[in-house]
Amino acid sequence: MKELTKAEEQIMQLLWKLEKAFVKDIIEKMPIPKPAYNTVSTIIRILEKKGFIGHNAYGKTHEYFPLISRKDYTRLFMKNFMRNYFSGSFQEMVSFFAKEDNMSLSDLDELVKDVKRDIENENPKENE
Repeated sequence: MKELTKAEEQIMQLLWKLEKAFVKDIIEKMPIPKPAYNTVSTIIRILEKKGFIGHNAYGKTHEYFPLISRKDYTRLFMKNFMRNYFSGSFQEMVSFFAKEDNMSLSDLDELVKDVKRDIENENPKENE
């Protein structure tokens, strides 16, 4: 699956929040200056061709919905990001951001605790 352009991501972010929407609904939620209807419609058709969204047709009107969840896209994006910038190493990525943000050892320790808690909550049977 391909990565999203900035314009595509903006529309996907709205669709993930709305869960389903018509083009007019998406435009309504966009910041000012709002793009033209045809611009948004074109981006939506591109997203459909890429397999990110689907639609239900009601006559000539289409209601769009995401085919990929935000979580699944985030996972894909982050894997590509780590591969492209950190040789696929999560450790290198965390080290880079820890240094960039001047994280203290206690901040890093808290981060590790949070990650462990999240993993245990996602996989409760594996941790019994």
